Parts: sequence; C-alpha cells; structure tokens
Amino acid sequence: MIDDRRRGWALAALGMLLVSTDTIFVRWSETDGWTIAFLVAALGLPLQLALQRRFDGGHPIRRFRQSPRGLLTVGLLSGLSQITFLSSATHTEVANVVVIVAASPIMAAVGGGLLFGERTSRRVWIAIGVTISGVVVVVSASIGSPNLRGDLLALSAVLAFSLNISVWRHYRDQSRFVGLAVAALVTIVVSGPFASPFDQEPRVYLVALAMGLVFNPLGRLCHTTAPRYAPSSEVALFSPVETLAATIWAWWAFAEQPPARTFVGGTIILAGLVYGTWQRSPGPQGASGTPSSSLRADGGT
Repeated sequence: MIDDRRRGWALAALGMLLVSTDTIFVRWSETDGWTIAFLVAALGLPLQLALQRRFDGGHPIRRFRQSPRGLLTVGLLSGLSQITFLSSATHTEVANVVVIVAASPIMAAVGGGLLFGERTSRRVWIAIGVTISGVVVVVSASIGSPNLRGDLLALSAVLAFSLNISVWRHYRDQSRFVGLAVAALVTIVVSGPFASPFDQEPRVYLVALAMGLVFNPLGRLCHTTAPRYAPSSEVALFSPVETLAATIWAWWAFAEQPPARTFVGGTIILAGLVYGTWQRSPGPQGASGTPSSSLRADGGT
C-alpha cells in the first residue's frame, strides 16, 4: 500500500505533467494572455463548483466559511500565478519561462520555512540543486536573450505558485475545489477588463475548452492535493517535470527536435528526483511531525 508521502510525490508529478501543456496550448491559441486566462477560468469555475458538490458535499459558501483565511489566500495566489504564467508565455521564450519555474523548489523551501517553520532536509536541498542544474542544461541555448517583461511575469508566477504550495500544506484539510473556484473567480475579475473573449478565432475556444475543462483543473487539483501528504519543498521538487515535459510536447506538436543537451539535462533532472525521493521512509508520522491519519481527504472522518 502506497504511503502518504509517496502519494504526495505521485500527485505532484502528475499535476506538473498536466500543467506542462499550458505553454503549448497558449502557443496554439495565438491570442493574448488576458483572454486565454479569462476563458480558462470562466470554464473552470462551474466545473470546480460541480466537483465540490459531488465530492465534498454541502454548500461551497459553507465550506469557505470553515477556512476563509486559507481559501482566500490560496485563491489570490493561484489567480495571480495563473494570470502571470499564461501572460509570460506570450511575452518571452518558453525556455526562459521554464528555467524560471526551476526556482520554485527553492522558493517553496524558503517560504515554508519562514512562514510555517517547515524544515527541509539536506538530501532534498541537494536534490533541488541537482534538478535545477539539469534545467539549466536543457535551456542553456536560450539563456541570454530574455524578454524582461515576460521574465518578470514568469518570476511573479513562480513566486506566487511556490508560496501557494506552502499555504496549501499549512491548511491541509480545506476544500481543494473551493480554493480552486476562488482562484478562478479572482482570475475572471482581474483579467476581465483586459480580455477580449467574444471576438476570437475558433481555435482559441477549442484551446480554452481543453485547458479549462481537462488539463488545467486536473493538474491544479493534483498539485494542490499533493501538499496534504508531502512537505512543500518535496512537492516543489517535481516542478522541473514541467520543463522536461514542455520540451517533449514542443517536439511532438511543432516538430521542434530537442538537441542533445535536452536529453543530458533530462537525465540530470531525473537523477535529482530519484535522489530526493528514492527509498525515503516517512516513518510513523507525516512530514513536519504531523500524524499521517490527520492528512485525510476533505469530508473524511
């Protein structure tokens, strides 16, 4: 039977694999970041509310009142990361975006330690360093030609994303569906005045359907559930999965054959993940000294 910590790792890896399709979908859409963010959120909001009623039970407002501070915080951070990440993909090279994403394990480890006193083991710090070096190898040819606006947007997205992992870890038992619904609402409110959702090409709406109803909500659901079972620094350790996967998607979708350094960097990334997670024993308690039994699903008894 899979233990809690490994369940968190699996959810983190799957979540990043699904989210890695965002940059490819944005490129396919050929529209601005505001519009795609608005459309994806508008589709995701009713989906998250429907899932909340199906799996959580009860009214979403009632679930929000059980943890208003935590849900509002994750909603704001998730909305910010969604808008800035999708916008960054339209203002800079994909390679620049994903190399900045590689900083998220460090940001999550530091944020979790400063905000909630979560400790990160030496082994995980080493694994973080190894995976980041692998990402640098993958995107080394693109470093040096950045678009400042896009890179700053990507940095803002990763900072919000990393802090969000720590907040989800701190508020383990709050509803994931309500938190993601709040994030979608924040995205709609912020992006609405700048979006042009009614005069787009058909491909934009097809992309929005795929992102808003399948890949984005499922990816975010997996990744926000992962900190319930594993420390935030370990969850963020899987962020470079997006870097490697996005490169593979580009190879498949746009016939952009990766150079040899991509495979070298990918091998380094996988080595870092294996080193940080292989044969680790969480012991009788979950991370941060919390008994595993307390890391139950929402609505559990």
